[in-house]
Amino acid sequence: MKTYIAKQGDVERRWLLIDAEGQTLGKLAVLASDILRGKGKPSFSPHMDMGDHLIIINAAKVKVSGNKFQDKKYYSHSWYPGGLKETAFKDMIAKKPEYVIEHAVRGMLPKNRLQKEFMKKLRVYRGQDHDHEAQKPVELKIEKGRLRG
Repeated sequence: MKTYIAKQGDVERRWLLIDAEGQTLGKLAVLASDILRGKGKPSFSPHMDMGDHLIIINAAKVKVSGNKFQDKKYYSHSWYPGGLKETAFKDMIAKKPEYVIEHAVRGMLPKNRLQKEFMKKLRVYRGQDHDHEAQKPVELKIEKGRLRG
């Protein structure tokens, strides 16, 4: 018996929608990275982009556990001496909630050439509205850290 290896043209991509309201940031990022990679598909190969397109709405309503709301920091550097800037989670979620989710999902993806391709399939929106109604996304429900739908 031969092992089946899917080709890039054989991959069927779906459009999926997740509502981030009330979801924990880390658990949401794990589920999103698995969808983007295609780990739930029977034809999954770690060296290929097998994943689906993912839309995440209500990014501003994501939650974190413990003291992370005050203590979690995001760092950026201008590459000049003394150019390190830090932003607290509470400030970042107010200014750029899309970045918070994208940053968490990027950290869950493999650090290789495919990471950029995976991130192109992720769309994050601050509120309820999104621009992808024409793609007819299938809404997924998250219950106890697992996908339903």
